[in-house]
Amino acid sequence: MDSDRQTRVRQAFDDFFAPVEPKSESWVLDLFQRTAATVPAYGKLLREHGIDPAAITTFEDFQRLPLLDKPSYHERYPLPELCRDGALTGCDMIAVSSGSSGRPTIWPRALEDELHVARRFEQVLVDGFRADERSTLAVVCFPLGTWVGGLFTQACVRHLAAKGRPITVVAPGNNKAEILRVLPELAPHFEQVVLLGYPPFVKDVVDTGLAAGIDWPAYKIKVVLAGEVFSEQWRDLVSQRAGISDPLTDVASLYGTADSGVLGNETALSVGIRRFFALRPDLAREVFGDSRLPTLVQYDPASRFFEVHDGTLVFTADGGIPLVRYRIADEGGVLTHAELLAFCAEHGFTPPPGPELPFVFLFGRSLFTVSFFGANVYPENVTVGLEQAGISDVVTGKFVIESVEDADADRTLRITVETAPGRTADAAAIAESIKEQLLRLNSEFAHYVPAERQLPEIVLRPAGDPEYFPAGVKHRYTRRS
Repeated sequence: MDSDRQTRVRQAFDDFFAPVEPKSESWVLDLFQRTAATVPAYGKLLREHGIDPAAITTFEDFQRLPLLDKPSYHERYPLPELCRDGALTGCDMIAVSSGSSGRPTIWPRALEDELHVARRFEQVLVDGFRADERSTLAVVCFPLGTWVGGLFTQACVRHLAAKGRPITVVAPGNNKAEILRVLPELAPHFEQVVLLGYPPFVKDVVDTGLAAGIDWPAYKIKVVLAGEVFSEQWRDLVSQRAGISDPLTDVASLYGTADSGVLGNETALSVGIRRFFALRPDLAREVFGDSRLPTLVQYDPASRFFEVHDGTLVFTADGGIPLVRYRIADEGGVLTHAELLAFCAEHGFTPPPGPELPFVFLFGRSLFTVSFFGANVYPENVTVGLEQAGISDVVTGKFVIESVEDADADRTLRITVETAPGRTADAAAIAESIKEQLLRLNSEFAHYVPAERQLPEIVLRPAGDPEYFPAGVKHRYTRRS
């Protein structure tokens, strides 16, 4: 029997049940030293770079450490060597990444990791949705199984219930029929219902429920999302259909990764600021370096340490595989609480109150863009075009962008759009709407793409089309020819 593990788990529960205490950011140096001493793969990497762990004593030293990523670290060493003491037995769960890049990755984790991440769910469900005061049914709509989202979410929310919050979890996963079967039976027994899932799937559940006659407003719906950037028009649209009265407080996104769980989460403060920037793409460009609207969340620097390198995010976090200066593929940046609020005040905007925590923003990954005449075409831009009045009612919100070449080697921007069940759509109207939003939001597209090539080709496919929109898998918004 592993008595040390018993001690670690008991201490993790004690920390989780205790009030949150501020912690110095020097924890990253402690994590580095423990990782260097106990994780064989990391020790080998340091030796290859000629680094003596004892010489790393300041943040300046720390920020000169080599960056890690999947190819140079995770895929290079045997899995046990990435874990403490070179053994998988210190972990009790295996998760698999969603494979957005085409190659799923294995991530071991322990119960202590779940308790750490449960703090982020607590900030959303308790601080945001008042789940400490209202009986709450949490419906896990992320896929279940080896993929990280569903079981991890279920575990974290159950830990909140164990803490004494009046929360009950049901986990139908991404089985839409089962979700819509259990909701009418269970929801009347609770004061509110929280749907947790990927944005396009949650919208599909809401739309299908409406068509089936479900009275969403009666359930006092709240929504927790992860995995994709979505627009504020999308937030408003889903809120209206689900009977959510306040999109600012009742819809929250998580910045989650298979690599290290949840890194940050939306708050009413971050959502309020994001909604302000949604109306001012000029100011968004000034702050974020791009007129695209990124996901904007707050994070706890006592739990996750963020840096930015060449426009992409780098984080340090403990876990089943401890990650020190791990370069994730997300494009984004970091802002202090003071500087972002000062910028808002300078432009006459006072956001709602919220925690005094720093902000991290992310656009998603360059993997999910398509280059067309040298302009990057982003799914976020296309999404806004599909969310306009007269279009959003007849499409699901899913689409695939391709830059295709014809027999004369001319390029066309093709967007395949999924129509809502039983609905017909006007391809010409969709093309004009997407073009209008691309020209408004994407200055590269407006300046690089010749006028005669700016109108996309729209291909309509029915809901659940097996080639472009297969059920039960994470949707990909781009294809490369």
